[in-house]
Amino acid sequence: MTIIVTGGAGFIGSNFIFHMLKKYPSYRIVCVDKLTYAGNLSTLKGVISNPRFRFVKLDICDREGVFKLFGEEKPDIVVNFAAETHVDRSIYNPSVFLMTNIIGTATLMDACLEYGAKRFHQISTDEVYGDLPLDRPDLFFTESTPLHTSSPYSGSKASADLLVLAYHRTYGLPVSISRCSNNYGPYQFPEKLIPLIIANALNDKPLPVYGEGLNVRDWLYVEDHCRAVDLIIHQGKPGEVYNVGGHNEMRNIDVVKLICGLLGKPESLIRHVADRKGHDMRYAIDPSKISGELGWLPETKFEDGIKRTVEWYLENREWWETIISGEYKNYYEKMYGNRE
Repeated sequence: MTIIVTGGAGFIGSNFIFHMLKKYPSYRIVCVDKLTYAGNLSTLKGVISNPRFRFVKLDICDREGVFKLFGEEKPDIVVNFAAETHVDRSIYNPSVFLMTNIIGTATLMDACLEYGAKRFHQISTDEVYGDLPLDRPDLFFTESTPLHTSSPYSGSKASADLLVLAYHRTYGLPVSISRCSNNYGPYQFPEKLIPLIIANALNDKPLPVYGEGLNVRDWLYVEDHCRAVDLIIHQGKPGEVYNVGGHNEMRNIDVVKLICGLLGKPESLIRHVADRKGHDMRYAIDPSKISGELGWLPETKFEDGIKRTVEWYLENREWWETIISGEYKNYYEKMYGNRE
């Protein structure tokens, strides 16, 4: 079995590669990544020398390059983690998100059709559903919740989802989609809330919190997410969408205070900053479909997962300090500069 994993040098993609190589000794994983600011090849240094692993630096919008790779590898499954994901960046530069998240997805699916891939799996987000009111804790996103996007990022992901389902209906491409809640865990790029707060707190820097920090997110430990995607690509029905949530709802301000407590840092470091434009108030996923059909349930409670995450960042300071300094961008040249 050969699986192409796009965006595999990023946070969730790299964790998925680790999961698959460990669980399936006969599988071969081909990692495709453009190595933008959020892609870090050093994350994959533990598997670079694995004979069942190949890394290819490639933009998924590069049609010629994608088709060449698919012709070489003839993948059985393609899992598309590749995406521009940061909401703030999408507000200031939407066009990059439209290219990668929509055109890139279409390019991959065209290659799947050309070379007979047995499954194309699209990694999506709960943000395509918009948000839920804080005063209705009984409401949750289901797979039938109408799409109602709030940012150029979520708009681009919703567009890609619709395109994926259209390829299934029009061309018969065997596809699946998973929409997950906020992931956290090892190797997350330190622009996202949890690693940003950990890094700043360890350096006694201000801890920025949007508005009053009352926004609620459903937190999903990355290893639980990887297990879900594994199940979907092997057992999920073609043409179906599966919501993947952690049942771990927390207000942003409470997450920040919890991290302060775990690190022994004062809450006086917290700085409330101007809120994001169109900031969604609450995300909450009902994962009963994937639970009922595939037997998946989140295994990691937030209080356990956040402790594990904080410990990982404490034990791997060099990894994130290299990112903050910008030095991580040189890793590709060190590894591959003399091979091209």
